[in-house]
This record gives sequence, structure tokens and C-alpha cells, in this order.
Amino acid sequence: MEARTQENQTAGVTFILLGFSEYPELQVPLFLLFLTIYTVTVLGNTGMILVIRVNPKLHTPMYFFLSHLSFIDFCYSTVVTPKLLENLVVEDRTISFPGCILQFFFACIFVVTETFMLAVMAYDRFVAVDGLYRFVAVCNPLPYTVAMSHKLCAFLGAETYMWGGLFSMTLTYALVELSYCGSNIINHFGCEYSAILSLSCSDASFSQMACFIISTFNEACRLLIIMTSDVFIVVIVTRMPSKGGLHKAFSETYTSHLTDISIFHGIILLLYCMPHSKSSWLLVKVETVLFTVTIPMLNPLIYSLRNKDVKETVRRLIHAKVHSLHIKLR
Repeated sequence: MEARTQENQTAGVTFILLGFSEYPELQVPLFLLFLTIYTVTVLGNTGMILVIRVNPKLHTPMYFFLSHLSFIDFCYSTVVTPKLLENLVVEDRTISFPGCILQFFFACIFVVTETFMLAVMAYDRFVAVDGLYRFVAVCNPLPYTVAMSHKLCAFLGAETYMWGGLFSMTLTYALVELSYCGSNIINHFGCEYSAILSLSCSDASFSQMACFIISTFNEACRLLIIMTSDVFIVVIVTRMPSKGGLHKAFSETYTSHLTDISIFHGIILLLYCMPHSKSSWLLVKVETVLFTVTIPMLNPLIYSLRNKDVKETVRRLIHAKVHSLHIKLR
């Protein structure tokens, strides 16, 4: 009976997201800034998916994973950013317990899925560079599309979503099992795991241990795959018999991915691995904004600006749209 009473009390809890409310003069500028970033994120990621779908030349394993990365970024940003924008323009910054848990659940799914998707893309880049090396060195390559078959791509893609869902369900369960009967103020703009955990009035040792184990396993697996792939890529590229092959390997098949991984993991290190004092909540919020709002905007820009096929497809789409509009106006 007591457990049921605590469950009913928890279900009725309402949290208050402080966000950036301590800076009232920045509410409007921040709203306009984040709205612009979110608009670019939506247009950039949906545009990337559209470009990949309409150009048959882009129906390759690399772009298959890139389209899923764009989908994940779009979903992740949509889970977090609208609530952030709402809290910047309204006085009522409350969020129900079920709403907060749902936001964390879906955000966690897409974060974990993206981390593993980047690891899969690192493996894909190794296969591509290895195929290029074989072609340049011995003119007898294992075709890239054979090594990364459609079935293998589908399997690897499904695995990333499966792991994301499994980890998210485990951490969400750890939060739901706790009781919340103390302070209801979250000094953040979203329902982040440690922020929710700090409001619990029951023993949170299991939840903390679950988060530590899952995060450690997640990071170790991801870094192992990425670092192993990177080492093999560097070894292969240094053995390239021509400078042209080396330049092509780095500029067309690897540099964009390396830039993306560096930004992604750099912000993770700032957010979770650097010491923060209790008075540095603003710094934590800014770093979280970079992680949750800015990265989903940067990914399509990083991969499109350095890719001739993507830029050519965008030019053709814009030209076709302008031509169609010109005909209608006539």
C-alpha cells in the first residue's frame, strides 16, 4: 500500500525547468538564436535525407548511414529544442513527471544511437579506404558495395537503434522506480539524467550504478571501434603509392567523418569529463546546448560542404525549382 501511494505521488509530480530564467534580458535573443539553429537543423537534416534519396549516385553504404545520422539528429533536436524554445517565451516552465520521463527516454535513445552510428560509420570509412588502397596498390579491390552489402548495412543500422532503445529503457526504468517527493526545481533546460536523479527522495544507488555501467560500456565499445578503424585507416593511407590516392582518401572519405567525431566527442569530454563546481551551472547549460542543439545542425553542414556529389545534387534541385517557378510566372 505504501509503495502504491508513493507511485501515485510520483506520477502527479510536476517539475520546473529553470533553463536560462536567471537572465531575463537574454530570453528574446536566446529564443531567436535557438529558433534559427533549430530551423537550420530541420532544413539541413531533412534536406540531406532528400538529397540522398533523389540521387542514385548516393545510394551507397556511406550515404545510407549518413541518412540515418541525419534522421537521428532531426529527432534528437526535435525532442529537446521545442521545450527549450517554449520555456524562453512563457512564464509557466513546468513539465509533468511523465512528460519529463518521455523527453529523457527519447533523447537517450537518439544520443546512444548516434554514438553507435558514428562508430559504424568509422568502420564503414575503414572499408572504403581499404578498398581504395587495394585499387591504387594492386588494381584488384574488393568492391566497397560487396564488402558493405545491403544486408550488412541494414543489420548494423538496426543494431544501433536496438542498443539505443535497450540502454534508454534500462536508464528510464531506473528513474521511474525512484520516488520524487522533495524539491521539484530542475536547474536545467531539459530533463537530463543526473538533474532528475538529484530530485529523488529515495535510494538512488542502483540508478547511479546503472548509469555508470551503461555509460562506461557504451563509451568503451564506441571508442574501441573508432580508434581501431582510425589506426587501420592511418596505416593504409601512409602506404598509399601515390599522393593523389592519399589526398582522395583523406579529403573525400575520411576528413568529414573525423571532423564530426572530434566535435562530438570533444563536447562530451567538456560536459562529462571536466570537473564542474556547483556554481558553474551556466557553463554546464552552455555545453549541453552545444551538445543537444548545435551538433545536430553541424552534421549535415560538415558532410555536405566537403562532398561534391551532395553539392551537385543540391544545385540541380535548386535549379529545377527555380526553372519550375520561372515557367509558372510566365
